[in-house]
Amino acid sequence: MKQHLGYGRWVAGKRSKWVTLLVWIMVVVVLTIAWPSVGSEEINNSPNLKEHVASVQAEQIANREFPGGSGIPALLVWHREGGMTDEDIVNVQHLYALWGTNPLPYQDSVPPFDKMPLPALKTLLSEDQSTLVTPVLFSKGMESDQLKEGVEQLKSQATDEIGSDPFAVGQDDGSQLSARVTGPVGISIDASGLFKNADFKLMLGTVILVLFFLLFIYRSPILALIPLVAVGFAYGLTSPILGFMSQKGWIVVDSQAISIMTVLLFGAGTDYCLFLISRFRQVLKHEESKGKALLKSITDSSGAIAMSGFTVVLALFALLLAEYGAYHRFAVPFSVSILIMGIASLTLVPALLAILGRTSFYPFIPRTPEMEVERAHKKGKPIPIRKPDHDSRIGRLVVSKPWTVVIVTVVLLGGLATFSTQVRTTYDLMSTFPKDMASREGFDLIGEKFTPGELAPVKIMVDTEGKEDTLGEKLAALPYVAVVSESERGAQNPNIVGYNVELNMNPYSTEAMNHMPDLRIVAEQALKDSGIDAPVDQVWISGQTATQYDTKEVTDRDTRVVIPVVIGLISLLLLVYLRSIVATIYLVGTVILSYFSALGLGWIIIHYGLGADAIQGAIPLYSFVFLVALGEDYNIFMISSIWKKSRHMPLKQAIKEGVGETSSVITSAGIILAGTFAVLASLPIQALVQFGIVTAIGVLLDTFIVRPFVVPAITSLCGRFAFWPGKYTEMEHQEERGQ
Repeated sequence: MKQHLGYGRWVAGKRSKWVTLLVWIMVVVVLTIAWPSVGSEEINNSPNLKEHVASVQAEQIANREFPGGSGIPALLVWHREGGMTDEDIVNVQHLYALWGTNPLPYQDSVPPFDKMPLPALKTLLSEDQSTLVTPVLFSKGMESDQLKEGVEQLKSQATDEIGSDPFAVGQDDGSQLSARVTGPVGISIDASGLFKNADFKLMLGTVILVLFFLLFIYRSPILALIPLVAVGFAYGLTSPILGFMSQKGWIVVDSQAISIMTVLLFGAGTDYCLFLISRFRQVLKHEESKGKALLKSITDSSGAIAMSGFTVVLALFALLLAEYGAYHRFAVPFSVSILIMGIASLTLVPALLAILGRTSFYPFIPRTPEMEVERAHKKGKPIPIRKPDHDSRIGRLVVSKPWTVVIVTVVLLGGLATFSTQVRTTYDLMSTFPKDMASREGFDLIGEKFTPGELAPVKIMVDTEGKEDTLGEKLAALPYVAVVSESERGAQNPNIVGYNVELNMNPYSTEAMNHMPDLRIVAEQALKDSGIDAPVDQVWISGQTATQYDTKEVTDRDTRVVIPVVIGLISLLLLVYLRSIVATIYLVGTVILSYFSALGLGWIIIHYGLGADAIQGAIPLYSFVFLVALGEDYNIFMISSIWKKSRHMPLKQAIKEGVGETSSVITSAGIILAGTFAVLASLPIQALVQFGIVTAIGVLLDTFIVRPFVVPAITSLCGRFAFWPGKYTEMEHQEERGQ
């Protein structure tokens, strides 16, 4: 207790409160000036797969042996309803003549369409003569902004040549030629644009939502600003620290990580602030001195806040064990931001509350009974009737009918959890785009007029050791293959033979991914038939579909590794904090059940409500890490209250009062946290929409079912065994025997 009081005086004493505020201001200002912001150091094209992964090695072989395909293709999809005219095709030839002699920024090469006779070029039209696909290859390793610069000039020159902007024409407009940029370049530009536009909208939407909920719940404009100020300072410190780390090459940060980090800071940060603020308001109703009230509030809540923050930090750090780049890159930004937010909640927020005192809650200022009487006499008004501090119908229910509560809630959550077994995942990037986005419109048109596999062919390479090559015939005979190119010989090793294979399905689909092992088996068998005894290391498959297959394999591996580690770390922290094996087991178990329930209910909404065939493959692991860590926050805060009260009252009474004491703040915090994640659902990026839905649902289930009903009811059923083998068991047992 003395240690807590000492810490409280250090950060929120009569003089130290100003020192604390000044230190925060100085640190944020100095680091902001000295170090770059995280946004200025973001890198959005970092590889997600490591060098040892099969598709990465195959890509290296392809670049070495078949350098002609070394550029990144932008596929221009030209279309006119009713059929393209000769004038349309000639205009396309003129453009390719221009790009051949005056390359676009960052252009690698273009096919010589301008040198082809018009009849020959017309053979490349779709069957109904309405659509033509022509590639422009850009240099590899370019940022999305650089690719966009090249494409913008391409569009400008096309507009000048044609006399109107074909990229602004609707595809169903039969009177004009339309064009769309798709393929890897178009997809990269559109994906980057979505996240860039999302950052500001996300920040603004989150601030407005948090401010609205704080004003609605607490009806105090000053109080509503305190968490936002704390989050602002935390972001102001987090940004240059992450920017510095990124500048030094210690970490890689992308725009998606920054977007979700912003949501996490506002949601979790506001929660931590409210844990202290709510306790301060409760104590002010019994303590006239604001200084003493604040010190007691810090004493009562700082342990739970620190434990909650540390739980989230460690859970997020577990992502460092992931091999998939996107998972791994999220670990440090998320963990550092929560760590700094936790420090702000335990230092800056107490200082602000010490400076403002009771004014923080204006106009509904909490006062002691004596202060209420004195104020009423001065104003000549009747003395207001005070409501009981810890009156809770839910608390009485979970104590009086624990078995009923447990059975009903577990059946409900378990029923929702069964739907999680139906969840299907996809790694199809195109499905995350709005249907009216240019690259998706172009892709859909290719799939409609040609074969979808033309958008992203699969490159299959084999080392024949100079023996007979029969692979082309075997590939052409496969029912899921639409086109097989003529064989090519390697530039450095002529024994290596390559084929471009176009599938007759969406190359980004799960169905296409599942055929990658089949293609490898066919290639290996072809080598065996040619007399090669050990063909396993002499087959390479590259291309977007192969990359997505390896992505699924790597992320599945990460899921198997990260989830047990997260559960283990959180269990260990709870065990140390609560000193109870029994409580640790049911606290972790309820949050895991809540996660699967959220995944199940999320699937019902996303699949049956929104019509999505699958959710993005990364969402289950992301949601698990966030929900298990953040959900445990509420359990820790409530169980801490019950544990402390059980020292000087019977356990059932402690449960009733603990549920009542924490219900309002946890409900408020849960609504705000769920709301911040729900803001993601307003963005035009399906992956973030789905992540926002599942995570918001999980937070609400924790807030309104697990925390108020399931956990207290199980604690009531366990009785003094809930503390086993902690020291509270004997203390509580003695008190009950003495009554």
